[in-house]
Amino acid sequence: MRSLSIGIRVTLITILSSVVTVVAVLLLAYHGLVRDFENVLTQRQILETEQAARTVDQELQIRLDALNTFASFLTDGDERLPLPLILDTLGRQTGLERYFQGGLLVFDDQATAIAENLFVPNRVGTNYKDRPHFQQALREREALISRPIIGRTTGLPLLTFLAPIKSDDGDLLGLAGGTINLAESGIIPASFGENTDTIFRVLDTNHFIQVDSLSPDSPMLTLPPPGENAMIDAALSGITSGIVEDELGQRWVYATRHLERVGWIFLRAEPYDRVTGPAWASFNTFVYWSMAALAILIVLAWWLARASTRPLARMSSNIRTMITSNQQTRRLAPDGPMETRELARAFNELMEAREHLDQMKDQFVSTVSHELRTPLTSINGSLKLLHSGATGELPGKARSITDIALRNGEQLQRLISDLLDFNKVIAGKLPVYPEALSLASAIQQAADGNRVMAKQYGVELSSPPAEQPIRLWADPQRLRQILDNFISNAIKFSPAGGQIRITSQSLLNQRVRVVVSDQGQGVPADFEPVLFERFEQAHSIARNSRAGTGLGLAICRELAHLMGGEVGYYYQGGAHFWVELPETQADTENHHAGT
Repeated sequence: MRSLSIGIRVTLITILSSVVTVVAVLLLAYHGLVRDFENVLTQRQILETEQAARTVDQELQIRLDALNTFASFLTDGDERLPLPLILDTLGRQTGLERYFQGGLLVFDDQATAIAENLFVPNRVGTNYKDRPHFQQALREREALISRPIIGRTTGLPLLTFLAPIKSDDGDLLGLAGGTINLAESGIIPASFGENTDTIFRVLDTNHFIQVDSLSPDSPMLTLPPPGENAMIDAALSGITSGIVEDELGQRWVYATRHLERVGWIFLRAEPYDRVTGPAWASFNTFVYWSMAALAILIVLAWWLARASTRPLARMSSNIRTMITSNQQTRRLAPDGPMETRELARAFNELMEAREHLDQMKDQFVSTVSHELRTPLTSINGSLKLLHSGATGELPGKARSITDIALRNGEQLQRLISDLLDFNKVIAGKLPVYPEALSLASAIQQAADGNRVMAKQYGVELSSPPAEQPIRLWADPQRLRQILDNFISNAIKFSPAGGQIRITSQSLLNQRVRVVVSDQGQGVPADFEPVLFERFEQAHSIARNSRAGTGLGLAICRELAHLMGGEVGYYYQGGAHFWVELPETQADTENHHAGT
């Protein structure tokens, strides 16, 4: 993270926080969706069980109301009808018989059966007063439905309906009864258990039998013992809805409804997959749109980070340019966030202060150079007269001292000349007079002028001729100044016995390149960016090298620019300094000669 830019850090922080937020939202959304679909599926089970219980209750109530109406036909208002009339009335109840396939019965006021429409051995004459639902009917004198019972004579699970036969005064005259054989009644609609992956059960809590499974072929299916069937245990636990896991590890959403009048529990359950399936489908859609929103957010975060840090990048570039270049650096526009605006203003103030210091420095150097040049010229002239013997022959020791003073004076003269030349370049006042000239001649003159220095340093200076004559457009004096600088640097930084070569070639873009190559160690890699800047000097490792002003290469660059050229450097088995200048064609040369 330490090496990352502020923009990247801001973008990464935004992305990470967005991703964490989206993941958290997705997890919450998924759990929320699951809970919602659980609630929806649970509510559906509740509604289905309630509908089933309501349907069965309505069926029972219809039969009870019909039996109650039938009971009202069995009295003349004061007494119960005679038995022959009762039997005649029973024989006419074809509609009622469809409701009570187990048979219709009439009981006296002591709950003894006195008539039936379907013959069942030993049923007429049997007293049923010991049955709780008969006792309740005799006591309350209201129509009722018994809990499921096992028929005393049939041995089958039955539902008994009882309706009181009352006089106009409210006296109990007997009971009308109807029986439903639960194995054949069809009172539970088959449509509630149509789906193969849906569980629908009707449980009798009195006899612990499964009512919906009763059929003539298997009339008695008892409930499993506790712990054997988790679904049945959950239904009988009293918890009306929830989630249960069966013996195979499959989860179910269930709901129950208790029908109090018959003691039945209606149980309905659907696989939990019906929760996770729709939830996962909705979640996938949500994930898709969340990822799209996240991608847009990432792009927006990246763009905003770039927009916020772009002024900082410009400042960094300008500061780097200010460090590596002496050219005027552009001001920064104070825009963006408040901190960035303040930093831009501070940078602009820094640049103004730096430029003011540069101006003061240039003026100081120019003034000092001019003030030093005149007396230095007089001193060097006097030293030359002494050295030449114009005042008489000097003793050996005095001549040696005069030689040292003259060399140092000439070195100081060259330094001052460099300072003045560069100030003129910066001010745009250095005159350049380009003309068509022979490159071979210019190289030879530069080589000849530096052979003495090369001999002093013990290096060999050579200038192999080009394959064909080359002419270029340049100021002879300024070109010589560039070549002298390159050659003198190569001499000073070459190892003893090294070779310095001055080569030239024509380039494809009608330009000429002159390369001065040596066998030295070259320029340190970290110094290359500021190699041609003013007042820049690498730590010297050359033999007998003297510190200079650091203006020589900077002047070479400015001179090349004034002549429409470039300078450069590369290392390949040694240092290679080059200058490129425009090549002169024959017609161009003739044109300038005519003018």
